Amino acid sequence: MRKLLFLFLLPFLCGASRAQVKPVQLADSLFSTYYHQRTTHFRNLPHTPGDIIFIGNSISDGGEWSELFADLRVKNRGISGDTSPGVVNRIGEVAARKPAKVFLMIGTNDLARGISPDSLLQNIFWLSDYLKVKNPATQLFVQSILPVNDSFGKFSGHTRNGQVIREVNAALQTAAPKHGYTYLDLHTPFSDASGKLNARYTNDGLHLNGDGYTYWKHLVYDDVYDLQEKPSIIPEPQQLQWTEAAFPLYRSKTIVVQDPALRKEAERLRGMLTAKGLEVRIKDKAAPGEPHIVLTLEKTEAPRLQAEAYTLSVNSDKVQIKANTAHGIFNGLQTLGQLMRDGTFIPGCAVRDWPAFGWRGYMVDVGRNYQSMEMLKEQIDVMARYKLNIFHLHLTEDVAWRLEVPRYPQLTAPEHMTRNKGAYYTVAEMQELIQYCKDRYITLVPEIDMPGHSAAFTRAMGAGMQSEEGLAYLKNILNDFCDTYDVPYVHIGGDEVKIKNEDFLPQVTAWLHGRGKKTIGWDPGGNLDKATVRQLWMKDGADNPDHTYIESRHLYLNHMDPLEAVTTIFSRQYGDREAADSTVMGATLCLWHDRNVLRQEDVLLMNPVYPGILAFAERSWQGGGYAGWITNIPADQPERVQEFREFENRLLDQQQAYFQNMPFPYAAQADRSWKLFGPYKNKGDLTASFAPERKSFKGKKPAAEAVGGTVVLRHFWHPLVAGVLEKPEENTTWYATSRFWSDADTIGYFWVGFQNLSRSYNSDSPAAGTWDNRGSAVFLNGQLVSPPRWKRPGQKGNAEIPLLDEGYEFRAPVDAPVKKGWNTVLVKLPVGSFKGKDWQNPLKWMFTFVPLGSEAGAQNQPMEMEKPVN
Repeated sequence: MRKLLFLFLLPFLCGASRAQVKPVQLADSLFSTYYHQRTTHFRNLPHTPGDIIFIGNSISDGGEWSELFADLRVKNRGISGDTSPGVVNRIGEVAARKPAKVFLMIGTNDLARGISPDSLLQNIFWLSDYLKVKNPATQLFVQSILPVNDSFGKFSGHTRNGQVIREVNAALQTAAPKHGYTYLDLHTPFSDASGKLNARYTNDGLHLNGDGYTYWKHLVYDDVYDLQEKPSIIPEPQQLQWTEAAFPLYRSKTIVVQDPALRKEAERLRGMLTAKGLEVRIKDKAAPGEPHIVLTLEKTEAPRLQAEAYTLSVNSDKVQIKANTAHGIFNGLQTLGQLMRDGTFIPGCAVRDWPAFGWRGYMVDVGRNYQSMEMLKEQIDVMARYKLNIFHLHLTEDVAWRLEVPRYPQLTAPEHMTRNKGAYYTVAEMQELIQYCKDRYITLVPEIDMPGHSAAFTRAMGAGMQSEEGLAYLKNILNDFCDTYDVPYVHIGGDEVKIKNEDFLPQVTAWLHGRGKKTIGWDPGGNLDKATVRQLWMKDGADNPDHTYIESRHLYLNHMDPLEAVTTIFSRQYGDREAADSTVMGATLCLWHDRNVLRQEDVLLMNPVYPGILAFAERSWQGGGYAGWITNIPADQPERVQEFREFENRLLDQQQAYFQNMPFPYAAQADRSWKLFGPYKNKGDLTASFAPERKSFKGKKPAAEAVGGTVVLRHFWHPLVAGVLEKPEENTTWYATSRFWSDADTIGYFWVGFQNLSRSYNSDSPAAGTWDNRGSAVFLNGQLVSPPRWKRPGQKGNAEIPLLDEGYEFRAPVDAPVKKGWNTVLVKLPVGSFKGKDWQNPLKWMFTFVPLGSEAGAQNQPMEMEKPVN
């Protein structure tokens, strides 16, 4: 009787689902004791944000999902024996949790019980429609019904349905766009050559074994975490070819190493695998037939920098990394680490790789703002993962001398520091940092700035560096330094100072060269000798073939908006070259946070450090790039927009995979397009309104177009750095407009900003009730969006007063109502004089508008900007 009633209710349910989407409550008597045990248990579990729910029958029930993904957000809502009406009956409990994602697999029990394919499909469509209405931000993934295999002689009622399962799956795939779910074809990869469930993944022809669940994880991993189908690699290898093979990492138990010189790298790899819950041993050979990983020193050809080159091959039974040196093997391991993202299978591929530049550096200024050893090591670890190999540590400043000198303890005495008093690095800590870098094939380059930026030295020693007494002290310091630290380079600074003693820098560099140290100095700067490497930082390039250079021009993160930074750094051609040569060694990305901070972590939050490092790693390894310095990818060059979009997709994958609990101020922008209208002459009246603000404005042909979440009309270093306006004019007003889509009426969250203050200038904070001092405004669906309530409105810039909420990336997002469907954004951009208030307040004519998500949760990102038309 229960089965008859159950079948009777299905047509009624399906008919109701087509007419309206309302909760359905079926009779308790229709369901098993186990069903009720599970549903009551589910109802009593706590609600948690961002859940990823796997729901279905015994096949879902059998997965230990949170352990499999090592993620407590991934929840099991499977019930053995369940059918589509059972899921319909309990979907309300799932919807009430407002999950980020739902992975549904249901139907094999329906078909075994004689329920028609059409009834099954209608129930699944109803489930999709119901979730769409209840939680528009929840992403539904309808997974295909798995294949079955009758060769085990079990579950004949299920295993005879192979053909009808294929027909239902085809219908589910076809209906996905109409009902707004994502269809995932698991049937094909789980099938053997005859179309049956592969015996490797089952022991009864219906249910999955351990290998089956591991494979399931691998197949849906990218959808669970919003990643691309193939692992994203940064920097992208010079040559990468994907194959159809897959290496079963979870079955690999051996790392094969025969050369003792690679034992260290084998241990490193073992640590990487242990972190993924995989236990392996290091041996000189693998057992016959065992999947294994091989590290080998072997002649590896590359067009340049062969010491860092490597090859990596992945097939179904072996992963092999070959290189000329242990450093090359290390580089290959960093690529392998990104390939094995899910800890189960590594996709087949062949990689041949080498760097374009041998000097790929990152500089931190700890003289102005001290950073703990832990925080420095975190940044070094990120450098290593992305194959940077130079850590430039700026240790001394006017603010403080941060390196212990036992001979002169007064240098690090608190009374001679103006910030972070008493914070410095001991001799042991400096040696620890040097070794920490060496262990990762990174060279630490210490900078002792001389003779400029040395007020702390003068306060401590009672004499300026350029005096005879000061130079004697300095030589003692450098002598002790050379005796104590094993580093090949010493950076001597040499810039932003009036040279009173013309012999000072030549004496210091000659003396250091005599101690076997190579020297680096800033250019423009003091009178450096020919042997000293020039680090470029202003506009002049590597124009003297008799000198050697490092590029750092327009690579100062402290001057960049987070979104602008990635486009700028990615687009650059370092040293105006596609690759290193005898004149240009490479480049260094610099972090100069001149202004004081409340917390050391603010340096990483207020500057686009990690997004910038990834963009820099890509370009400094890959080489290439484009001449000139830009702020936005040119909208009229679709091939460049696409190139950046492909990089950004990899960048976002890295953000998701490795930076979840770290500052990473970035949001997708390659698909943000803007139409710009202007210029309208405002005659100095920044409040004047023009045609685009009127409802009747049609705006058929824009005067310019732009791509990006941040759009810079005119950079404060114009024309050296190009904004989107070729000929910007003073006393004009421009308007930018775009649209974005929302699946529901809700509250949206946005990054909104105008002039992004440099962290080096002592710029003033905006006045109360304004976005900036230019009268900028933003309208959403015709409604004015109010600026933030600034914590210190109108605060005059001061190097010792930290920024608090002036940047959109380190304040709470703006919230505003959005409507279902298309929403229109209009940004008003007036400007008066380009001169700015003073040199501490340079004018950067720009805006940022990026939808981050909705009230349902920023991770779900239901809002999508209108894409550029290429």
